[in-house]
Amino acid sequence: MDEPVVLLVEDDALVSRFVGMVLDDLPVRLQVCSSVEQALQFLAEHRVQLVITDLMMPGESGMGLIQRMAADRSLAADAKVVVFSAGLNTKVREQLASMNIWRTLAKPASVGDLQGCVRDALQLAGQSPPPAPPPAPAALAVEGLAEHETLAVATHFANNRRLFESYRERCFLQFPKDRAEGDRAAAVADLAALRRLAHNLRTVLLTLGRSEGHQVASRLEEAACAEDVPASVAGWKALRDHLSA
Repeated sequence: MDEPVVLLVEDDALVSRFVGMVLDDLPVRLQVCSSVEQALQFLAEHRVQLVITDLMMPGESGMGLIQRMAADRSLAADAKVVVFSAGLNTKVREQLASMNIWRTLAKPASVGDLQGCVRDALQLAGQSPPPAPPPAPAALAVEGLAEHETLAVATHFANNRRLFESYRERCFLQFPKDRAEGDRAAAVADLAALRRLAHNLRTVLLTLGRSEGHQVASRLEEAACAEDVPASVAGWKALRDHLSA
């Protein structure tokens, strides 16, 4: 029997990498599309069993993709749709409630959350391990890991240190590209680009256990959303310094 196809619609390479690592142990085939345009082209040519989509992306949003799939049932047929987003506030949840959404999943998600969601959607055999509780303060000291990293391993990586370190390495390779993208956006006051970058990075940084960086990215996103150019440029400089550190 062919493996079920899971379509991930996500523009952030680091989030896509995290999902790919987490689902690697499951009997599924993951297809990643970085835009709604790519996703629509793939859906027109392939049958999928599960669509996991972000909402904020360059070009057409994930909300637009959901509306297109609802209007044309031939695109996703009987596939379940999961919204995977860091922007699931009350207003967004109310909007999604009227759509054909199977489940919502807030970023950052843990290994158990993601695997459990996919297993449930596809009715795969086996059960995901329950989320590990955060370690007690006295147990936070782990050789080679900072305290915040040890907490991240327990909270988001099901105590799988190897998985965490592999993801962290990938993040450190991506951060210089993010800095270059942010510098270009700040130089021309492209607030939409800064907002998307901050939105993506706050999820990645929290997944790594870097709560301070998550807060810096959140403030930048708020400033860009409010179209406050001076605050956005200053916010990018602060986030850039955090990434460089």
